[in-house]
Amino acid sequence: MEYGVRRKLRATGITGALRKAARHLTRGEAGLAAWFRRWARLERDAVSLCTYECRLVPGLLQSEAYARAVFEGTIPLRTDEELAALLTARMDRQRIMRERPTVAFSFILEEHVFRRRFGDAEAMRELFDHVLERTAPRSMTLQVVPLEAGLHPCLDGPVRILETSSGQRLGYSEGQENGRLISDRKEVSLLCQRMQHWGSQALSPNESRALLERSEESYERQCDGTHLVQVQLQRQPGR
Repeated sequence: MEYGVRRKLRATGITGALRKAARHLTRGEAGLAAWFRRWARLERDAVSLCTYECRLVPGLLQSEAYARAVFEGTIPLRTDEELAALLTARMDRQRIMRERPTVAFSFILEEHVFRRRFGDAEAMRELFDHVLERTAPRSMTLQVVPLEAGLHPCLDGPVRILETSSGQRLGYSEGQENGRLISDRKEVSLLCQRMQHWGSQALSPNESRALLERSEESYERQCDGTHLVQVQLQRQPGR
């Protein structure tokens, strides 16, 4: 596997950080899609990471219940063993946010990502709580593009941009059953310009947190209401 990756890198002219990441790849790296493994390795050594997402809550911010729901909904269906491996890898990947407190993480997310429900009100409340907790440190920036922003020219799909310790910028885009690591300078520059545009369309970090906090409080009230109904039913005669 390692030899095949090196040969491909030579053919495409990709060197430096990508070659370093390729040395760590293994054929059986459990829980990570084959097209994502190289990017995941690069994430671990990056000095900054910017993420724009318009489909789902990004993996680095997913709660365990949310990640499980995502994996359980894939086609073809996964075995219990595969689900466990995927979930373990997803949660393990989030460790870089705790273990590297000086790395700058930036997330720009469409509001509708948080409007898509899964599970019950408690699962949704836990998701908002998880996202708010993960993005609380000073090294984290979270911005939400509100629904009121309407359509904009940056809805083509999710994008990630990172900077290596040597100052090289790399991009990553993902679609159905595939991912593409981008090293061409002109293309990465274009992605950076789009990322700046996304940021200009989004709420400020404080406004974004306030929006998510209001959503969390809404689901918390639903949880309290459900609990109250359950208590009342339990107190009814004959129960």
